[in-house]
Amino acid sequence: MPLLLRRIWHAAPIATVTLGVALAISVFFAVRLVAFWIYWADPAHRDQGIEGWMTPGYVAYSWDVPRAVTFDALDLPQRSGAPVTLADLAQARGVPVAALSADLRAAIAAHRGDGGAP
Repeated sequence: MPLLLRRIWHAAPIATVTLGVALAISVFFAVRLVAFWIYWADPAHRDQGIEGWMTPGYVAYSWDVPRAVTFDALDLPQRSGAPVTLADLAQARGVPVAALSADLRAAIAAHRGDGGAP
């Protein structure tokens, strides 16, 4: 294999570097995709109880609703910058996490068309 790499390098060094970088990026995203798929395929991560460590995006993934549902329920802009946890958001607003959790549950129930709380 080193002989092949040496031959390719001497023939086209820029193309060899480009190919190496493209392969490394592809492997990175493939591993990330598989890890994401394995995590969310676990039933324990679906419809989890809403807790302070969660972000609105995590709640959206866990409850299988569009991110807009959770962001609208919390009156957050869709692109708020760095992810913020529910505990940080509750502290900034001076309300308990349970109040934000109740708002999220009501929005999720409304989105799903459930009569009761999720």
